[in-house]
Amino acid sequence: MIELYDSQRAMRNMRKAAMQRGVIAVLDVGTSKIACLVLRFDGTDRLAEAEGIGALAGQAGFRVIGAATTRSRGVRFGEIDAMQETERAIRTAIQAAQKMANIRVDHVIGCFSGADPRSYGLAGEVDIEGQVVTEQDVSRVLSACDVPDYGIGREVLHAQPVNFALDHRSGMGDPRGQIGQALSTDMHMLTVDANAVQNLAHCVRRCDLELAGLASSAYVSGISAMVEDEQELGAACIDLGGGSAGVSIFMKKHMIYADSVRIGGDHVTSDISKGLQIPTSVAERIKTFYGGVVATGMDDREMIEIGADTGDWHHDRRSVSRAELIGIMRPRVEEILEEVRSRLDAAGFEHLPSQQIVLTGGGSQIPGLDGLASKILGQQVRLGRPLRVHGLPQAATGAGFASAVGLCLFAANPQDEWWDFEIPVDRYPARSLKRAVKWFKDNW
Repeated sequence: MIELYDSQRAMRNMRKAAMQRGVIAVLDVGTSKIACLVLRFDGTDRLAEAEGIGALAGQAGFRVIGAATTRSRGVRFGEIDAMQETERAIRTAIQAAQKMANIRVDHVIGCFSGADPRSYGLAGEVDIEGQVVTEQDVSRVLSACDVPDYGIGREVLHAQPVNFALDHRSGMGDPRGQIGQALSTDMHMLTVDANAVQNLAHCVRRCDLELAGLASSAYVSGISAMVEDEQELGAACIDLGGGSAGVSIFMKKHMIYADSVRIGGDHVTSDISKGLQIPTSVAERIKTFYGGVVATGMDDREMIEIGADTGDWHHDRRSVSRAELIGIMRPRVEEILEEVRSRLDAAGFEHLPSQQIVLTGGGSQIPGLDGLASKILGQQVRLGRPLRVHGLPQAATGAGFASAVGLCLFAANPQDEWWDFEIPVDRYPARSLKRAVKWFKDNW
């Protein structure tokens, strides 16, 4: 626990150093693509004031000065599977982004999906005895949280205080400077498979870069695809990637639950490839141009030329109806959504005051997906594109860039995490979990 705390703190200090230099890169390592954005910070909030954007919209005086994306290699289910291939792909993306930015980058903040995330809700309480709440009291209450025994081979990726209560006043964002008798907190902790984290860190180091932060892509996608009201009132973000679908639930502007489903857009492509007996690259093209999940009478008549190049003339000149293609895609998309549904149910999503669902990620672009999702998930569903950030090229404004853009916002305005406070070493939490993950239904 202590090494982890120190490594997270070391990354935070590195991020601060990079911000002072004014340049940092963000790297979204996905199953189907690797995206790299280079950010320049000017250290002022002039832009935000000019456009009337709040700090949460992430316009902390930065702009994107370099962007590149490359086909991902060696990544399966959002986790690194073949180190050398992934290293080559990351190098390609970073070099192209540096070339566009015309500047060398030493520090990078990364995000990844998969890695078997697990959420825990923790609670802690300390006596203040009628004094003003100080930074040290916040550290004390965080260290009083009962941390579960989350098992060997796991690492804490996020540990954020999501709610403070002073005596009987709950729902506080920041209790510092207020007076009371007892201070309590609720903390959300997300643990992931340690090997996945270490592999990514090792891969980044092999590319001669320093890792200045790590985030869960389900979390950063939520930051960029949801509007402020959704994050405040309670909403879920479903990030449909190539190898996995990330699920995150936000409330009071904090993530209170995250999980991932190990099925994604690549599985839909491979179903098309097997069903029509065509190469994966052709299946991907057909899915992108003609795919859908809702068939109408017109689709029986709309024929799609397969146009493969296997060398067998008759096999390559076949055509299929769009209805057939939809018949192959729909069951897999339904399966992904059913899995997401079971994750939301397990988290107690129905107890939140608002049940908005935002679909984002490259896989969310399938026509008709929002309608199908609202049938299966039974809530208001909308498609979310990432918030606009300054300097982002047009090619990187689509839903597939939600986690990359979210990572920019995370780099500019990180939320308080447990390791931002000086916690006395002898008070490291190590006791068992007393509350279930569903604590948020009691608190709000």
